[in-house]
Amino acid sequence: MARKIVVTSGKGGVGKTTVTANLGVQLAKSGKRVILCDLDFGLNNIDVVLGVEDLATFDVVDAVEGRCRPKQALVQHPHYPNLYSLASNRISDRYVSPQAIRLILENLSPQFDFILLDSPAGIDEGFHRAVACADEALLVTTPHISAMRDAGRVVDMLKGYRLSRIGLVVNMVKKDLVRRGEILTPEEISEALRVPLTAIVPEEEKIFLENVTDRSRAFRLLAGFYTGTAAPAAEPAKRAGFMDIIRRGLKR
Repeated sequence: MARKIVVTSGKGGVGKTTVTANLGVQLAKSGKRVILCDLDFGLNNIDVVLGVEDLATFDVVDAVEGRCRPKQALVQHPHYPNLYSLASNRISDRYVSPQAIRLILENLSPQFDFILLDSPAGIDEGFHRAVACADEALLVTTPHISAMRDAGRVVDMLKGYRLSRIGLVVNMVKKDLVRRGEILTPEEISEALRVPLTAIVPEEEKIFLENVTDRSRAFRLLAGFYTGTAAPAAEPAKRAGFMDIIRRGLKR
């Protein structure tokens, strides 16, 4: 049965969909069969990031409403045969219950190793629909104070669900600013949010990378964490209050 991991964030613009796509590619390249399921209704970005937006005939709502079988809604990536995408519906105000999505995923689960659920940012209905279908969560944030505040609210919501694991990806990290002490370190962010640090992704200009760079290495390590071939980023030993960490960052 596939592991169902929801990838979420407190606010838009932190690279959640890019993290989902790159993690999916690295898992597929390691030999795992992967579905990237876009549950951000109205935006439909996973297929765009993967470059397969013109290949989808059906979406997840078509499968829910019986216009196709769940497997017919999948699009196999032309370059990564183990990677499939499941597009969301382009109508943002359409109501689809978590139970309906879960039935589709349960139908597909025996044939795959991982199902990554790209959640809408924030904590509205779409967020709860996505999290209700997952067994694990991966929270994406950046070192910016506003992103961290919103991520803190998401953590509170995630802990209300029966998830086996919640991990943290700190994205768009500018290493020179970290070295100069101008932004919070990923370890401090993990400490503030009280979520184990799973991966640190440096900032680079390109959205989707295949060449050997620090960023692609970060996603290989993240995939290795989920396949058991790599350790997560170190979790800080001590714990401080969220506002203490925020105040420390504001003083820099």
